[in-house]
Amino acid sequence: MTLIYGCMGLGGSWDDASFTDADVDHAERAVHAALDIGITWFDHADIYTNGKAEQVFGEVLRRDPALRDRVKIQTKCGIRLGENGLRAYYDLSRAAILERVDASLRRLGVDSVDVLLLHRPDPLMDPAEVADAYGELRAAGKVRALGVSNMSAAQMALLQRHLDEPLVANQLEMSLHRRDWLEAGVLVNHPEGSGLSFPEGTIEYCRANDVRIQAWGSLAQGIYSGARRSQADDAAYELVNAIAAEKGTTAEAIVLGWLLRHPARIEPVVGTANPDRIRACADAEAQAAAMTNVEWYALYTAARGKAVP
Repeated sequence: MTLIYGCMGLGGSWDDASFTDADVDHAERAVHAALDIGITWFDHADIYTNGKAEQVFGEVLRRDPALRDRVKIQTKCGIRLGENGLRAYYDLSRAAILERVDASLRRLGVDSVDVLLLHRPDPLMDPAEVADAYGELRAAGKVRALGVSNMSAAQMALLQRHLDEPLVANQLEMSLHRRDWLEAGVLVNHPEGSGLSFPEGTIEYCRANDVRIQAWGSLAQGIYSGARRSQADDAAYELVNAIAAEKGTTAEAIVLGWLLRHPARIEPVVGTANPDRIRACADAEAQAAAMTNVEWYALYTAARGKAVP
């Protein structure tokens, strides 16, 4: 299974209130729903629900210690929320990385994570400091591999120069609704391309260097599957659901199958905390394998609201 379960919705509210037993029960149902459809990779960040997402996941592991051997865990650091008089800022200093990883391990109740992702580019980042921090964490057995999130090809290349092993992943916002990652390539040498925010060449860099591409926001907040339908996406909504009905599957499987059909071997991160919607993703790989080029382009055209140039 090439899907990842994103744990950002676990742990209750994004405030200072403590998590409850009900929050742990909910997390347990979500984790088992993911496992039921073959997902074994779980994505965290130190800031998700102010650390409570990691805590409740740790409680799920404590309830059933055998789960630890069935799952892969990755977490992120680099964003500080509500500290030092600022609503948010980035911090990829050596001291911050070491401190935040240790805190994540405590909350998760584990000795190590499989991958650490740098959550956002920090303009004050010293790549040599990051490499030093990662080297210390790796030598201590706390982190097995390093990746990034929301970084461009140029930022990755700069960081890679200071590392003695390859970056393993880049997690980017990618979906049928958020298509900048795709159109950065489609709209080369076209006036429409000037309005894109996605850095051209990032997908190609990842493909050329065997960096796993993970797609956060892959379900597009449910606007194609009915969870949060948007009037602006009526044509795409109707087409997604018509194809799902024709193939006897779910809208979620079609939306994720569209991403999986791309040759970059994208790994969608499923972020819903609803166990039923998690299970609705089970057929995504099969739908990707069966999706024709015409169906893929029909979905792309419906989502962008006009023909490709």
